[in-house]
Amino acid sequence: MEFARTITIEDLICFAGLTLFACWLLKTSLGRRALADSVPRRNNMPLYTPFIPLFIWFGAVPMATAIAKALAGDLHDWQTAFMDNIVFCVWAVITTAVMLFLARTHFARRLKGFGLNIRTIHKDFAAAVVNLLVVWPLIIAAIAVTVFLGEFIRGQEYQMQQHQQLELITEHARLPLHVLIAFSAVVTGPVLEELMFRGFIQTTIRSFFKVGNGAWIAIAISSALFAMMHEHPGHWPALFVLGVCMGYAYEKSGSLLRPIFIHSLFNATNVIAVLNQ
Repeated sequence: MEFARTITIEDLICFAGLTLFACWLLKTSLGRRALADSVPRRNNMPLYTPFIPLFIWFGAVPMATAIAKALAGDLHDWQTAFMDNIVFCVWAVITTAVMLFLARTHFARRLKGFGLNIRTIHKDFAAAVVNLLVVWPLIIAAIAVTVFLGEFIRGQEYQMQQHQQLELITEHARLPLHVLIAFSAVVTGPVLEELMFRGFIQTTIRSFFKVGNGAWIAIAISSALFAMMHEHPGHWPALFVLGVCMGYAYEKSGSLLRPIFIHSLFNATNVIAVLNQ
């Protein structure tokens, strides 16, 4: 009875995820047959195509942020954070529009061939919930290993840093800022990053490896790039695991909506957890 009281909802979620993961391993011969039916997405993208949105994003956003701060003058910390998120959302929309144009131009069957088909939204959302449930214990394990290694190398004072956006929620009790951060984390961020890293980068790499384990190679490389894009190295192992899950979902289903939903649900879970604290 006492043991039952110590079981938390997090324990039940992890147990369900591990059970589903074990079933997946058995069904796919330890993952070896998981992507046996995966085929490259037909496209005629030049090699430089993924660098176009990367240049727009990583080149223009810092410049736009600096210009906005210069024009705004002295602001409170929360107002500066609010303005930064406004710039992020605006440029995310611009970069996303460019990527949709490129996808429509270079992919067979246009946006549907890219993996964007509104008719599959309900199916992709349900599958995304299951996919995230399966990978959740692996993400927790990656975090635990990272903390263990951090304490082993740096001592017991080591603490994994919180994501910058989540820190802003903790530091500033401003509803407009919270709403904007939540929108950035749950909507604009996942759409932008999944179109870029899964839709363009993973597809480009996959085009070079059309046989064998080509899909897994593309997933691993794009997931590593996705993880390293984030500021804190301590987050990289868990984000790499998440990236592999999203990359697998894309290759398995052919739908880009599925990794977008996984990413959005993951971010929403973290935002809600911080707000509850």
